[in-house]
Amino acid sequence: MQMFPNSLFDNPERLERWIEIAQSSFLPLLKGALTYSLSLSIISFAIGLVIAVLTALARISGSKPLVAIARVYVSIIRGTPLLVQLFILFYGLPSVGLTIDPFPSAVIGFSLNVGAYASEVVRAAILSIPKGQWEAAYSLGMTYRQALQRVILPQAARVSVPPLSNSYISLVKDTSLAATILVPEMFRKAQEITATTYEPLLVYSEAAFIYWLICLILSFIQDRIESRLDRYVA
Repeated sequence: MQMFPNSLFDNPERLERWIEIAQSSFLPLLKGALTYSLSLSIISFAIGLVIAVLTALARISGSKPLVAIARVYVSIIRGTPLLVQLFILFYGLPSVGLTIDPFPSAVIGFSLNVGAYASEVVRAAILSIPKGQWEAAYSLGMTYRQALQRVILPQAARVSVPPLSNSYISLVKDTSLAATILVPEMFRKAQEITATTYEPLLVYSEAAFIYWLICLILSFIQDRIESRLDRYVA
């Protein structure tokens, strides 16, 4: 009894076609990943980190207006889907006369998203630093700003590396959502190739493999960074 009737291996012509499609589509998919997916994730994560630090500092500042603004921002971003946010930026804003190109729209959307989620990581990292560190800095004559820059933030950065690294890896995968607003990143390329080859299983599996490979490399880099930082932990 044949276990897999009508399988790919029973059709040599289709198997040959799959091999040809895989070979011809790999480079365009990889180019989409390196040119758009990775660049989009790097730019968005860098901007998002700046937003995260400012938001976290606003949350712990003690200023009621700053705390309120930061809380509302985090609440809105965390309470709405990323896909909806991208649609508002790219498809919604033109209705009020503000048109933004696909790539900048994606950068803004991802940056705001990263900023909201990472701000909680940064805030928790800052609050995890013992109060004695603040007192030691003040005893050396440092101001609040100097203590924050020279003593607290460096230690908080080390604490926040693992969760922020995981956030970046998730962001790399989330860049696939940019395909919905016409950014020609890897998933968008996969959709275009599928539309001409009619082989969704092959092309999307190939895209998934590239995503997995990139995340595997990033995980390796994350482990190396964490190992180096562990050397400085008493």
